[in-house]
Amino acid sequence: METQWITQKSDPETARKISRILGCHIIIATLLVNRGITTPEAAYTFLHPSMTHLRDPFTLKDMQKAVERIYTALINREKILIFGDFDADGITSTALLYDFFHHVAAEISWYIPHRIKEGFSLKPPHIEMAVDRKCDLLITVDCGSDSHDAVKRAIREDIDVIITDHHEVTTHIPPAFAVINPKRPDCDSGLGHLAGVGVALYLVIALRTYLRSKGFWGEIEEPNLVEYCDLFAVGTIADMVPVKGENRILSQAGMGMLQSAKRPGFKALTQVSKIDPAVMDSDDISFRIAPRLNAAGRISHARICVDLLTEKKRIKADQTAVILNELNKKRQEIERSIVDEAEKKILSDPSLLKASAIVLHASNWSPGVIGIAASKLCREYCRPVILISTMNTPATGSCRSINQINIHDALCRCSEFLENFGGHPMAAGLTIQKESIEPFTHRFCDEIKTANSQEAFIKKILIDATLDINEITSAFTEELERLRPFGSSNPEPLFHCSNLEVVSSFMMGSRHRKMVVRQADTKMSQNENRIEALQFNINPEDPPPMRFDHITCRLRMNRFQNKNRPQIIIEAVK
Repeated sequence: METQWITQKSDPETARKISRILGCHIIIATLLVNRGITTPEAAYTFLHPSMTHLRDPFTLKDMQKAVERIYTALINREKILIFGDFDADGITSTALLYDFFHHVAAEISWYIPHRIKEGFSLKPPHIEMAVDRKCDLLITVDCGSDSHDAVKRAIREDIDVIITDHHEVTTHIPPAFAVINPKRPDCDSGLGHLAGVGVALYLVIALRTYLRSKGFWGEIEEPNLVEYCDLFAVGTIADMVPVKGENRILSQAGMGMLQSAKRPGFKALTQVSKIDPAVMDSDDISFRIAPRLNAAGRISHARICVDLLTEKKRIKADQTAVILNELNKKRQEIERSIVDEAEKKILSDPSLLKASAIVLHASNWSPGVIGIAASKLCREYCRPVILISTMNTPATGSCRSINQINIHDALCRCSEFLENFGGHPMAAGLTIQKESIEPFTHRFCDEIKTANSQEAFIKKILIDATLDINEITSAFTEELERLRPFGSSNPEPLFHCSNLEVVSSFMMGSRHRKMVVRQADTKMSQNENRIEALQFNINPEDPPPMRFDHITCRLRMNRFQNKNRPQIIIEAVK
């Protein structure tokens, strides 16, 4: 498959201006420009995130109505039910609201649906459950924007519903008491980049302010909401929403909370994940913490995760974290089997790769794991992928996309074939009758092809800047660290280096290589810059390299055993 190395072109004059005024390295300024930060003022705000830059939560549509209704529930000791989603975003959202309501001694309970048995979002049977619990107020987190039937049923049962969500609104707004979703068409808050946990935190920020105006904080101590930012950071980074603006400010605060390991649940998770909390970063959330939180919902039940994140006793948290770790191992085995079977289907029918999207189905695929498998195939074949499990009726599908190809729009144009669907431009879910899969596949592929040029299906490696090995110093690497936390819209910088000589090399395990490299076109001296380089998942039968003509790499500070020295992670070679 063709792969293009593309060096991003930024305005050098703008970069020089930012570098001069802020006193930062020219490459740091270039990286900021690459991320759409084009003024010294915006660059300063990005490099010095502050809570003072957060937008007013009351700009969110229906926020005032929501906090007034919740205040009434608190004063009158009404029973409140939090209804969450089963992924990391929904889990952290549920834990965040529960922590706050528990702090104010509310009559509070929570519920997470079973992914396979109940599916996504609030449904009429859940209202029956709320009636059984004698609930007066139901608050959704990370779901509910399309739950029309459930909301109507709640109204008939005299239960007020407050929806907090961030998913695309595919129809009109349900007739809930309040719908707080920055993506609703009539909300001009500018907070559409928030994850579900972000909307939940904004509700808590607004509620704390409203309670303050009512003189509520007396016998009950006003909570420090920074302590909730660990939940915010994990939910936000796991959900792959843009790490910019409020998301960057609050995630950075959250990383500080995670590194201090105050919450027993996260402390236990870092231990089983073999993470050093003191140097924990966004990669640890994406590839270690979030998969363990998501594993429970995929192959068991996500309620165990809310129990973990709200647990105050370390011993019980440790026990739960071990269970999640084992569930994650099982999830990995199931995922590998799905990917292997999907790849066999593709190899046996090469015509599948001629289509603009890959749509596959099987009756033995676990509906809870197909989303991760779809993501892997998506990256491998550089086109949108939909995997459908026909294990149940209706069948369940997970959709993933690449290169900003909007699959949610394509699903909207294929809705006549679907029972239900929802999600984001880059990731979505659907339900479909088995007999509709074939005509849906043809229409979906046609819609993707019509809406996108051939350029969208080429695998691209976006390079931020060219870097000489001699420029990689501890000071520069520390300055680069100021761009963290990385994530969507603020990816970890990727550099191009050329003409490197390998000074030493040895294997770590069976598939990883550790090397020391130097710039080959400089004279050897005692002061030459030699950098540690790591290359993962290589072919162990390949001979050790003597030099690299061109590489793309990421730059990290190796803090293992307090070494505090730069190292490069090689991503691609040519």
